[in-house]
This record gives sequence, structure tokens and C-alpha cells, in this order.
Amino acid sequence: MSSDHRAIEALIFRYAQLVDDGDLDGLGELLAEAVFTGSGAPLRGRDEIAGMFRRTVIIHPDGTPRTQHVVSNLVVEVADDRASAAARSYVTVFQALPDVPLRPIAAGRYADRFVRRDDGWRFAARTVDIRLVGDVGRHLRVDRA
Repeated sequence: MSSDHRAIEALIFRYAQLVDDGDLDGLGELLAEAVFTGSGAPLRGRDEIAGMFRRTVIIHPDGTPRTQHVVSNLVVEVADDRASAAARSYVTVFQALPDVPLRPIAAGRYADRFVRRDDGWRFAARTVDIRLVGDVGRHLRVDRA
């Protein structure tokens, strides 16, 4: 596996760690050059993306969302010129709380694009497609209307 593949994998795994650590500003920084598309309109840049996470992710008293985002089935494709890359993967989100046992709460797919800068690879776009939804009421502030 090439160093490009490893660097891109590290970015994908870093995203999961930042969410699970409750580091929402860190997520904004990681995605600062990216377009992020989830269930709403596409978001661009550090402030829009970090703001969306702050508005939607429930942070518990321990400073985290009490989740584990497990990324699997990862495929990375680096362009021949090594200036861009694409990746796709699956994500399963688990959550446990003092009064709720460990359980899966969501599963879906990530589709990512990356660009190479002088100092390394960066996210250019992330699309989150959640296909299976369980009880996310203790993880996300969602409009149930």
C-alpha cells in the first residue's frame, strides 16, 4: 500500500476520532477546505462545518457524544497524477450511555474526495449517506417533524 493511501486513510480515521472525542472545532479544521454534504444543504469551510456539528451533535457531561464511529470496507483510489484521490467506505455508529447499553444507532457510507497540497493530503469533499437509522435521539438534535 502506498504512502498516499496511508495518508488518506489517516484522514478518514481522524474524522471518526474527532467526532467521537467531541472535538467539533477539530472537525471544522480537518474539513476546512472541503464541501460537506449530509442530510442538509452542502456546507463549505471550517466555520460552516464546525457550526453544523455544534448545532446537531449532543455532547454529554464527559465532553463526548459517547459514540464510536467504526469505518470499514475502505477503498482508496489515487489519480495517476497523484494530485487528487477518491475514497468510499462504510460507517457504523455505536453509542453507550450510563443508562443505555451499547448499541448501533446508525450505519451508512462515506464518499470522499481529496486534493494534494504542498504539505500533504486534504479533504476536498465528504458526502455522508446514512442508510440505516436507529435511535439517534441521544446523539443528534434532529427535527422529528
